Amino acid sequence: MIETVMVGAVAYEPKVVTIWEIMRETFQKENYALDYVLFSNYEALVEALMNGSIDIAWNTNVAYVKVQEKAKGKARNLGMRDTDLDFTSKLVVREDSTIQSIRNLKGKRVALGSRDSAQAAILPSYYLAKEGYNLKLDLSLIRFDTEIGKHGDTGTSEMAVLEAIEKGEADAGAIGCSTWIRLLETGLIRKKNLKSIWTSPGYSNCNFTCLPNFNSQLAEQFTQILLNMDPQQPDIKQMMDLEGLNEWVLSGNEGYHDLAKAMRILKMIERDPQLV
Repeated sequence: MIETVMVGAVAYEPKVVTIWEIMRETFQKENYALDYVLFSNYEALVEALMNGSIDIAWNTNVAYVKVQEKAKGKARNLGMRDTDLDFTSKLVVREDSTIQSIRNLKGKRVALGSRDSAQAAILPSYYLAKEGYNLKLDLSLIRFDTEIGKHGDTGTSEMAVLEAIEKGEADAGAIGCSTWIRLLETGLIRKKNLKSIWTSPGYSNCNFTCLPNFNSQLAEQFTQILLNMDPQQPDIKQMMDLEGLNEWVLSGNEGYHDLAKAMRILKMIERDPQLV
């Protein structure tokens, strides 16, 4: 009997079902028995991976850091999107703002996205602190904590950040580069009269994670099928377009170091982010 590998993912939008139906069919064509389970939040996904209910988790970077901490650094990254490499956060202001750089924010109102979002809250806070700001004394932080548990996947908190800047309710705000690029492509940045004044150092975003006790042969096969996916095939192209990638790639853990440091400072590894 062929062992069925169970992959877990979070259903942050309806398109996730389409993505995973294509993924399951693609793997099955390669004689790899794969099925998937959808979760409502990443904390439940992490718990399912740790207790063995699933074999592989499609994790955000925040979820991956939590898994690595629980697995004592021995969890394995089986692959990620090319767009997950050198992911960045941006600080955005109004086009007519006098704020020219990250060094001009003292005393300003800075909007952040959901507190469990690496790109719109956790890492921007970390990098602001590294710039020398006392987040409680030097800045007036405005938080848009929407859909906690989705780790910012829906992007709703980032849109709230931009709306606050546009309306003059915030002087600056943090969003992820994927949101910035999408709005540039649609012309909304120009329409909203916004500009970026700072881009963070690059970091890694999502990946497929398994624990060290997962069958090594199945792990290798999983990665190889990912890397061999042909975007010229219509169904593969549809899945990649929906998931926001051009190809699957492999990478190490270097891109998660800053996030791990930030999450330790915020004690987000030990506690559920809804309690932070």
